[in-house]
Amino acid sequence: MSTPLGSTVQNPATHTQAGLKRDRFVGTSAQEVLHSVFGYPDFRSLQTQAVEHVMHGQDVLVLMPTGGGKSICYQIPALCRAGMGLVISPLIALMDDQVASLRQVGINAAALHSELDADEASAVQADITSGRLDILYVSPERLLSPATLERLARQKLSLIAIDEAHCISAWGHEFRPEYRALAALPQHFPGVPRIALTATADQRTRDDILAALGMPHAAVLVSSFHRPNLSVTALPKGSETAQLLAALEKHRNEACIVYCGSRARTERIAAALRTKGYAALAYHAGLSALEKRAALLRFRSGEPLIIVATIAFGMGIDRPDVRAVIHLDMPASPEAYYQQIGRAGRDGLPSDTLLLYGGDDMARARHWLEMSTAPDTEKRIMRSRLEAMIAFTETTSCRTTALLHCFGETLPEPCGHCDNCLHPVLTFDGTQAARKFLSTVYRTGQRYGVLHIINVLRGKQTEAVDRNNHEKLSVWGIGKDKTELFWRSVSRQLIARGALKTEGQYSGLVLHPDVARPILRGEETVHLRADTTAELEKAISNRNAASPTSLDPEKQPLFEALRQWRLSEAREQETPPYTIFHDSTLRDIATQEPHSLDELGQIKGVGQSKLSRYGEAVLAVLAAGA
Repeated sequence: MSTPLGSTVQNPATHTQAGLKRDRFVGTSAQEVLHSVFGYPDFRSLQTQAVEHVMHGQDVLVLMPTGGGKSICYQIPALCRAGMGLVISPLIALMDDQVASLRQVGINAAALHSELDADEASAVQADITSGRLDILYVSPERLLSPATLERLARQKLSLIAIDEAHCISAWGHEFRPEYRALAALPQHFPGVPRIALTATADQRTRDDILAALGMPHAAVLVSSFHRPNLSVTALPKGSETAQLLAALEKHRNEACIVYCGSRARTERIAAALRTKGYAALAYHAGLSALEKRAALLRFRSGEPLIIVATIAFGMGIDRPDVRAVIHLDMPASPEAYYQQIGRAGRDGLPSDTLLLYGGDDMARARHWLEMSTAPDTEKRIMRSRLEAMIAFTETTSCRTTALLHCFGETLPEPCGHCDNCLHPVLTFDGTQAARKFLSTVYRTGQRYGVLHIINVLRGKQTEAVDRNNHEKLSVWGIGKDKTELFWRSVSRQLIARGALKTEGQYSGLVLHPDVARPILRGEETVHLRADTTAELEKAISNRNAASPTSLDPEKQPLFEALRQWRLSEAREQETPPYTIFHDSTLRDIATQEPHSLDELGQIKGVGQSKLSRYGEAVLAVLAAGA
């Protein structure tokens, strides 16, 4: 297969480096390995504690946000302890990216998964048997095969890492039944410490992970889930295409992900973006394996590409420079939403997230939940998560605070980088507006959609109004002083409050008596957010003034020269550019302009292996640009 860059694809999971002896780091301190191999001066956050627990042979559960450095928590002890590190992951793309990155720093790593052909799988199995691998990544399905278990049983393992551990929990948003079988690992590999890692898990899911894995005495390390580099914005849907184009304008030459709820919409939106000059691809479960792989290769190549996808895309993508994640439909839970926006800004640079939501999204999600055949216990949990997601969209206070609350975390003060903090929301006493809308739903028989209710309120003569004689109702025209946008905002917020729901084939609005009755009787004051067209446009255009490419203009040509050199190297090696150096490292190099290998080696992200491999070439680029 050829990549978009014109080279033949080789699977990064199957080419180990000769001459590297396993266990060569045993006896070396974790701090030294961190610096000399990975090029980082210090551990971050809870990494030190996680590494120490595993080094002492103890089990541990680590919860860190995407981009928080979870992989270091198992890669360092895997190298410092005797034996081969075994990493279990459900994400093939992530496994291949991690293997490619490890090879760049001189680590013998391989991956064993279903996308390897027979020859590639045999090569990895031979590497396992020979004992030359430092770290092996494996999918749970391949791990649990009798042949793989037997082969691994003859090897000494330094640790077992279980990535994306929330997949083992029935309460997790990405439950995978095959993960449950991982509870038997201690029987196959007694005495081997286990480290389970996830970027998203509420308290219920955390408890289930520990119980399902049989790790009752594991240390539980929970990092802050706050991502200060992400601007968090949620807006009511207006003109979806116009809103999307406005959000993407500042990211025209950058990588972005746009999430949609259906395959057909991904195709339609991607086509619309291409007509506006964007490089955009659709990605969904209906594509062939070849089409999916081609899309992934283009995205990993460093190309400024927009992927318009269902939730089938994004998990396992290790690209650090995704500058925006946009949702055109509301996710079913805060956990799923947080996991998806976590694709943005993994390099720590400012990045945008935008969620467009509407009353139809909320009503539809509630309807499908009620129609679900899931057990009542499970439905109650799903319902509480859906309501938390709806509350997040309609909150008038700090959105980051509301999101982190779902994970049991409290910020000491508002984040200062969400839309509600940057542009405080105006509210008004909407009691009369709410009573008018609910009364109209009731008077028309509780079987019509939002647009018909608004037409009756505004006194608009339509065929449906004439056919049902609704112009004769007492509520006819009582809201004609307000715009359609105003009434759509009212309807959406009433749905969010639970005063309205949808039923029937045509999703007609129906009152929820327990919530609507106090409003209709005037026993409850209703405060609504003031959504106007001008405010929506302002919120989109001013969402985040910080630019991720903010660099001293004099250094910009040097940075671009370094990126071009990196792209050339990546093409030659047939590896994603970001596995060579992240953009953040290249920015630091361009800014500091080191004049020697010693100075270059002091820059974060330049370890000993990369210094030896690329140091002279980087200095040559700097000298040519001086």
